[in-house]
Amino acid sequence: MQKEEFMLQKRLIELSKTAYRRGIVTYSDFLNLNELNILHTTPKNEFDTKYETFGGYNDSERQMAAFLPDALYYTHFYPIQILKIEPLQKKFTESLTHRDYLGAILNLGIERSKLGDILVMEDFAYLFVQESLADYICNGLTRIRHTSVKVTKEDSQSFTYVPKYKEITGTVASVRLDSLLSLAFGSSRSKLVNLIEGGKVFANGKLMTTNSYQVKEGDIISVRGIGRFRYNGIQSQSRKGRYFISLYKYI
Repeated sequence: MQKEEFMLQKRLIELSKTAYRRGIVTYSDFLNLNELNILHTTPKNEFDTKYETFGGYNDSERQMAAFLPDALYYTHFYPIQILKIEPLQKKFTESLTHRDYLGAILNLGIERSKLGDILVMEDFAYLFVQESLADYICNGLTRIRHTSVKVTKEDSQSFTYVPKYKEITGTVASVRLDSLLSLAFGSSRSKLVNLIEGGKVFANGKLMTTNSYQVKEGDIISVRGIGRFRYNGIQSQSRKGRYFISLYKYI
């Protein structure tokens, strides 16, 4: 484990100790896939409390960890604010990418760990951010590239988001990780094995180190730099023993 990873693990364990000692819920910053893997692979006996993760909406990639004391007597809410970023004048807007939005926000001096996912729509975007920074971004983010923008707060409790996806179906010999990756991304198994060995493939936030992992229904598989999909399970089986499966590839 590298020094940065060790320090993160130490901070997470300390958050759990604080939650236990003070009887309150404590929260981490937003964790990326590698950091979530550190959380999930830390032995459970290292933590004094149980934990949950959430990023502001179902299937979020970047998530906060909440450490929950046993005697929790109140309903807790993650300190996440959803912001809507949209052009002041739509007819003069550019086609803005995820990189454009992220770069403009980071240029305000905000650390990446304070930001969750950015959902880019046709002519606006949703940003998930640590609650304490919401006003700062609302007041400070006025331009992205050449487009003047406004930032407003969304009601986190009533917010709903349905990810766009494409259903992919096909037959596989088994529901091993490499078989499903090949079906989802249309790449050769040898190339996909290199991605697994390179530490770029995650299942539900956990790093996958072997291509023989048996994917379970509902698993979300993420490949850094390529994309992610949700496995929907086996639909039927042929006489020769091959499986007809379905998965949703996020767009």
